Amino acid sequence: MFTARALVLGVVAGLAFVLVYPTAQSYLAQRARLTSAQQELAEARLTNANLENELERWSDPAYVTSQARSRLSFVMPGERAYRVVDPDVAVEPVTVGDGPTGTLTGPSRVWYVDVWTSVTIAGEAGEGR
Repeated sequence: MFTARALVLGVVAGLAFVLVYPTAQSYLAQRARLTSAQQELAEARLTNANLENELERWSDPAYVTSQARSRLSFVMPGERAYRVVDPDVAVEPVTVGDGPTGTLTGPSRVWYVDVWTSVTIAGEAGEGR
């Protein structure tokens, strides 16, 4: 059924497959890595362009002033700052020990107020021993 030519052709085709397959697999893997690296490069260039634009904005004094006003609630000399407080959210001042501290509770209170209140309470508890 099989002739010598068919057998030789099969052996040559098998040998060619064994020799070419690893090379082709390596080539396809490298192409995939190259495509991935090109996508990462494009994303990095876009991020770089956005950061350069932001850096350029920060060199404008008007932008710095607007950011200081919005982020840090700064006001210019001679201006009067108003803060609107929702009466449903605002909390009355806390009383610790024998008098009111005048500090707010909740998220609008600053961390060092919590620390000082804790130290005050601990000191008052230590004096009572």
